[in-house]
Amino acid sequence: MLDSKICKLLNIKYPIIQGAMAWISTAELAAAVSNAGGLGIIAAGNAPADIIKKEIEKIKELTNKPYGINVMLLSPYVDEIMDLVVAEKVPVITTGAGNPGKYMAALKKANTKVIPVVPSVALAKRVEKAGADAIIVEGTEAGGHIGELTTMVLVPQVVDAVNIPVIAAGGIADGRGMVAAFALGAEGVQVGTRFVCSKECTVHEKYKEKILKAKDRDTVVTGRSTGHPVRILRNKLSKEFEKLEKAGASTEELESLGAGKLRSAVIEGDVENGSVMSGQIAGLVKDIKPCKEIIDEMMKHLTKTYQSIGRLCK
Repeated sequence: MLDSKICKLLNIKYPIIQGAMAWISTAELAAAVSNAGGLGIIAAGNAPADIIKKEIEKIKELTNKPYGINVMLLSPYVDEIMDLVVAEKVPVITTGAGNPGKYMAALKKANTKVIPVVPSVALAKRVEKAGADAIIVEGTEAGGHIGELTTMVLVPQVVDAVNIPVIAAGGIADGRGMVAAFALGAEGVQVGTRFVCSKECTVHEKYKEKILKAKDRDTVVTGRSTGHPVRILRNKLSKEFEKLEKAGASTEELESLGAGKLRSAVIEGDVENGSVMSGQIAGLVKDIKPCKEIIDEMMKHLTKTYQSIGRLCK
């Protein structure tokens, strides 16, 4: 176990949190990350509680290590998901799209660690005041729903603004990214896109192949005009979004275009007309391997990078 506040807080070996990705972060992936020494996260997305209950039952069969659930606060099922988390005494939850303050008392009573995902200093301060145990600070380099500020810019500002541990997210896929995050003051990292290309991830193989083929400039941000921008890989869908936005399409038209497209890519393998959410780091992802090998490789790369820095500083 590293000397990290995140490792101590979550009782994990390495300060590596697996990013929560709707339709992607299943019990199989989360268990593999937890068994490898990180913290696996099941993404609740917009699923009802009965579906997530099955995922919790599954992960308990696959691992005896700590795990987490990501709860989207804009989900129509958020109240019942929170009730389930409390009833099942889920060790950790991460939250997105808002402040989980109204649920904090019940979660604390269940001894659940609460770690909101934030895109700004202002929200970081609010969730700390509400009782968050730590914060995931996500830069715009990340895949899926994003904010505007980069990881490099946002992380140190949040670190300076709060007194709870910070986890850096967005643009991290190897040990070099971890070193950079630690240099900015983070106590841990969240990794999403790299874990999509793991053997345990259940997404369609075409989705993984799309990431493996991606180059440095192959992600684009869609839906900025709606106020809910999403980073995906370039394809026919992204071109259609671009065309509609340039034509001044309404929010309703754009949301209609995107409806169901993530499932199409993840489950059905339609990587041209579906939404292939991916971070800008996709260009660094070159292979598919077990989660344990990914984490072991990251830690070896971390050590090597520190050694290189040590030589430079002599």
